[in-house]
Amino acid sequence: MLRTRGGLGALLLQAALEPTGRETGVQVYNSLTGRKEPLIVAHTEAASWYSCGPTVYDHAHLGHACSYVRFDIIRRILTKVFGCNIVMVMGITDVDDKIIKRANEMNISPASLASLYEEDFKQDMAALKVLPPTVYLRVTENIPQIISFIEGIIARGHAYSTAKGNVYFDLKSRGDKYGKLVGVVPGPVGEPADSDKRHASDFALWKAAKPQEVFWASPWGPGRPGWHIECSAIASMVFGSQLDIHSGGIDLAFPHHENEIAQCEVFHQCEQWGNYFLHSGHLHVKGKEEKMSKSLKNYITIKDFLKTFSPDVFRFFCLRSSYRSAIDYSDSAMLQAQQQLLALGSFLEDARAYMKGQMACGSVREVMLWERLASTKRAVKEALADDFDTPRVVDAILGLARHGNGQLRATSKEPGVPRSPAVFGAIISYFEQFFETVGISLGNQQCVSGDGSEVTLRGVVEELVRFRQKVRQFALAKATGEARRQQLLERQPLLEACDTLRQDLTAHGISIKDRNSTTSTWELLDQRTKDQKPVG
Repeated sequence: MLRTRGGLGALLLQAALEPTGRETGVQVYNSLTGRKEPLIVAHTEAASWYSCGPTVYDHAHLGHACSYVRFDIIRRILTKVFGCNIVMVMGITDVDDKIIKRANEMNISPASLASLYEEDFKQDMAALKVLPPTVYLRVTENIPQIISFIEGIIARGHAYSTAKGNVYFDLKSRGDKYGKLVGVVPGPVGEPADSDKRHASDFALWKAAKPQEVFWASPWGPGRPGWHIECSAIASMVFGSQLDIHSGGIDLAFPHHENEIAQCEVFHQCEQWGNYFLHSGHLHVKGKEEKMSKSLKNYITIKDFLKTFSPDVFRFFCLRSSYRSAIDYSDSAMLQAQQQLLALGSFLEDARAYMKGQMACGSVREVMLWERLASTKRAVKEALADDFDTPRVVDAILGLARHGNGQLRATSKEPGVPRSPAVFGAIISYFEQFFETVGISLGNQQCVSGDGSEVTLRGVVEELVRFRQKVRQFALAKATGEARRQQLLERQPLLEACDTLRQDLTAHGISIKDRNSTTSTWELLDQRTKDQKPVG
């Protein structure tokens, strides 16, 4: 069965093969066809996913973070909501022109530089709570496989070697099959006068070694791989001639992904190598029509960003836009995401306090709240199945929180108002389940660590809040008659001390809420944002 292919602004219309296998229940926008279509994976037990990884020559920045976090969210959704067992491979480019140039500037070996920044990248991803791939594969550890892949392309008549020791892909040999992804027609490209290409649009599979550069022995002489061949060979080494999902930033669609397709389809002699290409939009600097990048020197490193905002806030910021769209970065946008996340956490704390009987409110419209919860669940599932429409999901979640919060804020002067704790328990459970799915921690969960220190902190804070609560109860206990005025004067310092303690703890990221004269609750604030003023 054939599908018409438009691609990303394609100039050509070609036929694409429709995948067969297991239907996931998700519609995705496929850059290969230029439209939404059902995501069908080849095997019932696993889905294959190749992700272009970093070229490790410098610190990763927020533009990188945006792409990796967005695809991490998609991966989590496919796994936990739609039951896909995903096998993900990420290639690490640890030899490249940029790596060699930077290593020379720092007077260290390219291998040392690449190792340094690969580890740095992995630490950044862990800090952002991006799940690691099933396996990382480095270019330098797979040179024999890459050479073998190039030999296969030459043997099939789609590449040639030169007297200088370079190997190029012969683009004209593909005819009108080139340009499947973005519809690019090979044309004249400016080339140096000493170029040894047959055609200006041919691209390098193997680069002959230059003086003082790292190299490997090959049938064509010493050299190193070209950029595009690395991903083709690495992905094929694991997944063979059929790949379900390929992901990367929109800037990789051409020429990188386009050339990967050409290489893999001639090597495997198949009509269609990758079935779905997912591309994320750029992170733009607010007020500028330019992406965040090192070349434009307008970037913020992940490490610098995380000194101000939490990974949960950044992840929520990403959720508020479609993964395919460009997104504007600004401090005000981050603060807005932060405030929405804090408001959700605060609602959950209030809901817990209500369940415990620590928060009084009027009669809850329980039936309506149950119905709102059910409709929210349906809306979220439908949005996730529609090309991972996370902005629609965020709207539905915030709407339910506002509705529930409105119920908790209702007051009643009548004693003995019926309570409805179960429905709030169900909302809490659903929110925790959803945000765990997309990798976000809410409220007190945001500061849990694995060494047990937070467990100790919680115990200390619980005892401190309990002690303060007893002091307030004593200070607020009403005396009778003439003793009342004297009592207020005597106990006022105790109340002031309680207020001071509450303020001091807020400065340290612990918020205490006095529900009434006898009950107080607490929650942990984001340590990086506790001193920032709320945004309206």
